[in-house]
Amino acid sequence: MGTIVDDKPQGSYGIDAPRLLPLFGLLVVANLASGIVSSTLWPFLGAAALLTCGACGLHASRRGKFVVWSQLLRDLKLKGDEHILDLGCGRGAVLLLAARHLTTGLAVGVDIWNRGDQSGNSEQATRLNAAAEQVSDRVELHTADMTALPFEDASIDVVVSNLALHNIKGREGRAKAVEEAVRVLRPSGRVLIADIWGTSDYCRRLLELEMTAVARRSLGWRMWWSGPWLPTHLVTVTKPPRWD
Repeated sequence: MGTIVDDKPQGSYGIDAPRLLPLFGLLVVANLASGIVSSTLWPFLGAAALLTCGACGLHASRRGKFVVWSQLLRDLKLKGDEHILDLGCGRGAVLLLAARHLTTGLAVGVDIWNRGDQSGNSEQATRLNAAAEQVSDRVELHTADMTALPFEDASIDVVVSNLALHNIKGREGRAKAVEEAVRVLRPSGRVLIADIWGTSDYCRRLLELEMTAVARRSLGWRMWWSGPWLPTHLVTVTKPPRWD
């Protein structure tokens, strides 16, 4: 397995869903103003709740996802020669954590580089982060749609994704992304998809595709994106040794 000094990120990974932060700020100010004008307690409680939600999202974006995914990747007990695909890799938070577990393997990231999904999102930013993490030799990037992956059937050992599939419009589009993940996965390969909604649909589609060990669980408070009202769930699955 690759040498991992520590799990602290060395690159710059921006903020997920950056457009939400100004919205939270405006709502907090509006509640505070309402409380001052009305001299009532409830608007101040609303402002406190909004600040808590924003703090949860900021923590999940800046620290929580690194802690959670570091453990998830360790639990895979990778040998170091795997091909790992990250769907919607963004600036590389999960992709580069995976690359640090590899020696002769390859961490492949695909994205359309939408800055509305992550601040400063770009292929160049991801390459700079790969250099900062000293894993450039184990990383390959593609500009590609998750619903039409540019890879051969059964060419990937592990597929991962963090808060990306929900950005695809429509259930059919998200189902297609799940199907593509299965198509490129090698027999006995594994999938780990973390998302804030739609995960029950992912499980149903994976069962329809006759995948095995399909499971769904919460990733806990470190991956709360708006307090306990918007938790992240993880879908895991294994592709059968024989699958047509």
